[in-house]
Amino acid sequence: MTNVILISLDTTRADRLGCYGHFRNTSPHLDRVAAEGVLFTDHFSPHIPTYPGHTTMMTGKDVYAHQITRQSHNPEPAPGVRMLAEILKDNGYFTAVADNLGRWFARGVDLVETYSWDTKSKSEWRKGEAVAEAALKVLNAAAAQDDPFFLFFHFWDPHTPYLPPAPFDRMFYGGDERDPNNDSMDELWAFENFNRYFAEWMGGVTDIEFPKAQYDAEIAYMDCCLSRVLNRLEELGLSSDTLLVITADHGEELDEHGHWFDHHGLYDTNIHIPLILRCPNLLPAGKRIGGLTTMLDVTPTILDLLDLGHIPEQEQMVGKTLVPLIDSLSATSRGTRDFIHITENTWMKKRGIRTHQWKLIVPLETPDIHGNSDIELYDLAADPGELNNVASDLPDEVERLRNLMDGWIESRLAQTGLEDPIPVQPIPLKSVGNMDAAVPEDRRLRLKKDQLGDEKLVDGDFIGYDRDEVDFE
Repeated sequence: MTNVILISLDTTRADRLGCYGHFRNTSPHLDRVAAEGVLFTDHFSPHIPTYPGHTTMMTGKDVYAHQITRQSHNPEPAPGVRMLAEILKDNGYFTAVADNLGRWFARGVDLVETYSWDTKSKSEWRKGEAVAEAALKVLNAAAAQDDPFFLFFHFWDPHTPYLPPAPFDRMFYGGDERDPNNDSMDELWAFENFNRYFAEWMGGVTDIEFPKAQYDAEIAYMDCCLSRVLNRLEELGLSSDTLLVITADHGEELDEHGHWFDHHGLYDTNIHIPLILRCPNLLPAGKRIGGLTTMLDVTPTILDLLDLGHIPEQEQMVGKTLVPLIDSLSATSRGTRDFIHITENTWMKKRGIRTHQWKLIVPLETPDIHGNSDIELYDLAADPGELNNVASDLPDEVERLRNLMDGWIESRLAQTGLEDPIPVQPIPLKSVGNMDAAVPEDRRLRLKKDQLGDEKLVDGDFIGYDRDEVDFE
């Protein structure tokens, strides 16, 4: 039987990998995997950020079925919403993870190897090495038993703070990041929701190109750490019979829309993610497939490749198998759908529609944290960077896409029999950061107590950054 390793590269944009055309050499080992397997060029995360993203990835269901829209401990998916590990365990698979999310992501898992890294340092966080060590333990344990296995490895490196260790820390940047004559970071430092947090790990930086380069450096470091796992898979003689699935939960804004170094906003910078599949005994090598596909399709595809293709319909998954696209001899593809319904609910609450040509973004609470109350419409054919909002110029197109979105939501609510979770689940995060790092003491004394640190609901969670362990002094 075929083994499965699902790898999530948290916060990794597709367009920052070499195999997706990035100009920097960030991902030589991932590029090799892509050359040996199948790459989907237009793959998207419909529900961001981390919790809804990974829940969608591992269930094949959307937010209207699993009800997870935000970073929160509550609600959890209902028991009837089964995770991929639960399904495969019931079908004879040994299941194990190297992950630190816990919660419902550990449902159906035989072995959990968690990890942590030293967060005391101001200069480097060795996240990838910690994850790789845990992943190697899991892989060795899986290889030592007799059942086919399903493994999940969760890497975190491109998530803030961008603190890649040497020699990666200066890999893509050779300038003076604190040049007093550079004012390209001024607008970022004026953004009060995040400037305290940014000051903790890049205080005094003036060049916007520096954190962008460090994001790429984090990917290069992660790629190197991941190579240890890939090499061990080869040493164990398991590569040919193991389906390797590499993807992400969401991307990252770098400087494109004034949503700096975070993953809020329904732009393609945040929702266009990689998807690479490799299994020499099952899949062709070097195939690139276009057309709209989504994270919803990951679990149905895995099940189909394992000859468990009857399960997605039984589980009422919204996602579709990608196997027909892989098997097709056609050089072009429309993907698995004509449009994608997209949502976010962390710093901002929005949803929309992405087609092959158009992107509609509708705010549900206004103004957002950037002061924007507008409906946004982008012609992706003419404006792939989503920089020119044409909603006011094309009201008929806005109405058409909004009717398409509302109709989809109405149909999904009727199918699930559940309430619409987006309006009823509040935004869990407002601002983040230690006031000491960014605000002079004389001003700090005039602020209210609840303005001195993170501002979030009691069940909110700033995933990827354990603030209680950090000491930047």
